[in-house]
Amino acid sequence: MITDTDIELSGPFKASDSSGRSHHVKAIRIFDEGYGIIDVYVDFAAPVEAGSYKDTTLVGNIIDRLRALGYVGPNFGHSDPGLQDSKLIVLEAPEQFSDFAKKKGWKNLAEEFDDE
Repeated sequence: MITDTDIELSGPFKASDSSGRSHHVKAIRIFDEGYGIIDVYVDFAAPVEAGSYKDTTLVGNIIDRLRALGYVGPNFGHSDPGLQDSKLIVLEAPEQFSDFAKKKGWKNLAEEFDDE
């Protein structure tokens, strides 16, 4: 579900999991602003298996897509298990991701307090 507060980082593509199944990713997106740590939302066209957010092959394919789009930095971890859904994986980006996100229009709200 993409809203007017989202920044779409990638449109549709295919990503495989560790069992070799291919999944249709609809989009990779972030919110347009936040404080420090960025959650990255990966929307799927069909439900994925429970726990797919822990599948290193699937997550690796998602990160590879972001790297192809210009992200330079370490791999991601998964975000809070409570945020995961049948058609959504939420990843927690490392600090280095913020440089890439800023180039896409993301605003770090914590920087507003750095001037004080």
